[in-house]
Formats: sequence, structure tokens, C-alpha cells
Amino acid sequence: MSDTLDMAGLADEVRADGYAFVPARQMRELLDEHGRLSDWDAFAASWDDLGLDTYMADGGRYRKRRHAAFAAGPDGIRRKPHQAHYQSRDYNPLNGGVARWFEPVRDAVADGPTMQAVLATCRDLFDRLSGPGRWHVELHQFRIEARRDEVGRPTPEGMHQDGVDHVLVLLVGRRNVRQGITTTHDLTGRQLGSFTLTEPCDAALVDDHRVMHGVTPIEPVDPSQPGHRDVLVVTFRRDAA
Repeated sequence: MSDTLDMAGLADEVRADGYAFVPARQMRELLDEHGRLSDWDAFAASWDDLGLDTYMADGGRYRKRRHAAFAAGPDGIRRKPHQAHYQSRDYNPLNGGVARWFEPVRDAVADGPTMQAVLATCRDLFDRLSGPGRWHVELHQFRIEARRDEVGRPTPEGMHQDGVDHVLVLLVGRRNVRQGITTTHDLTGRQLGSFTLTEPCDAALVDDHRVMHGVTPIEPVDPSQPGHRDVLVVTFRRDAA
């Protein structure tokens, strides 16, 4: 990837490869074109206020999250009433097949300039890739924790698709952890790429129809202290309504 990146160039990269890794500086520039990140500090701090994910079929207590749904289209972006997150077992054999209710993303975070810039950037990019239209959008605040006695698994279901059209994974922060390597594979299982989100605003973008993705477990660098990896995951699925 070159030092400069515009939205058309990013769309071309995802169109050609099925995914893209966008370093933080370039991602911030793209986000700045669609709004302001003036509340970034408060946005990032909101990951300290997530609820425990109680649906983990592996028995793990290493994942915290909040969830929200939006509608995006030519007339703007609006939040939908709070709803369950559902994936079939075809896409999530570990935790799928059940309606999962998570605590909602707080209004101040969802309505803030950073989140609105993220959503507008996604809509712009995914409209370029799939054509303008109406989208069902879900976003997830994830904190994966790692301790001496329990590694953290960002993708406990393994290499997977999400059952949507497009996915953004945006790193918000990481503390006292190693690993967390993202890999992408085509649908035959052939590895396409490998990279690690290390800096706030490092991002991965995935064409979910063509590419599977997964992240290796994280463990604390200093076992005497807890560690965590915070990401925002945004999914766009064409809304048939």
C-alpha cells in the first residue's frame, strides 16, 4: 500500500484482493474526510464500560461487548431499536443458532463524532463496492481480556465468515498483550494475508462473500498484570426491505 490512500484506491484494493489492511495514519485520514474524531479519547474510554459476554459456549469469561444496530442509506444513518444479534451455526458453529442480547452501545458513543465518522466512511466505501443502497448495520464493541490463567480468543469460532456483505475491524487499543495476528483466507482455505493490528485506528476490511478471517489468541506480556485488546467491529448487510 502506498503512503497515500483515498477512498477510490481503497475500494480498488478490496475489490482486487477481497480484503485490505489500512494502517492507522491512513485510516485516520479517511475517517477525517467523513467527520471529526474530536471525541476519540471518550470513545476509546467507553471500552472500559462493557458487559460480560455470557453466551460463550467454550465457557470463557474473557470477552466483553456492547452492540447496536443501524440503518444506512442515501437518506442518512439512523439507529434502530435495540435488538438481538443472531448468526446461524453455518457461520458461527460455536455461539450461533441463538438470539444473543447484549447491552446496548451507549447513546453518547453511538451519536458521537467518531462513531458517526466510522459509519459514514463504511457507507461510502461499501456503496462503492456493492452499489448505493440500503444497509442493515451492526456494530460491536469488543474487549478481549488475557490473564495468566486464561488466554483471550478474539475469534473463538476460528476462521470464519460473518454472514454479511462487508466487515470493518478497527483497533481502538491494546494493553499488555502479545499476538492477536489477523489472517485472511479465501474460501478454499488458501491464506491471502497476515498482519497485526497494533496502533489505534489500524483497520482490516473484508469482503465477507469472498474471504474468511480470524485472529490468533492473545496472552499477557507481563503475566502478573491483565491485558486486553479493544476493537470495534462494524458489519454491513444489504437490507432487502
